[in-house]
Amino acid sequence: MSLINHPEKVRRLYKTIRRLHRSLPEDLRVLGDEYAKAEFKAHKNAEPQFVSTFMTEWSSYAVQLSKQLGVRGAHLAKPVGSNLQVEMLDLFTEEQLRQLFQLYSEAKGDNEIVTNDEKR
Repeated sequence: MSLINHPEKVRRLYKTIRRLHRSLPEDLRVLGDEYAKAEFKAHKNAEPQFVSTFMTEWSSYAVQLSKQLGVRGAHLAKPVGSNLQVEMLDLFTEEQLRQLFQLYSEAKGDNEIVTNDEKR
């Protein structure tokens, strides 16, 4: 049995991610902080069936990022990030695909994002 309750685990994971982001280049740090904040806030009252996946994926992100950054910071570590496997896209909802595209556009500096209303 865990000595730490679920809300405390979520808080610790979020703080860990924010701490890891401090070692990123400024533009990536800001983008990562904003994205993590929005995701954790959006999932604050998530249905129980989504909580396990949410925690697993963000924990994996934190572990991967800590390995990539290394102990000396981003300037001496491996490249940050990893490629998304095409098979994973089949598991995404339409809303998640929109969010992924929006994140991609923001990372590339493309401010023209097409919304559903604009497509019609």
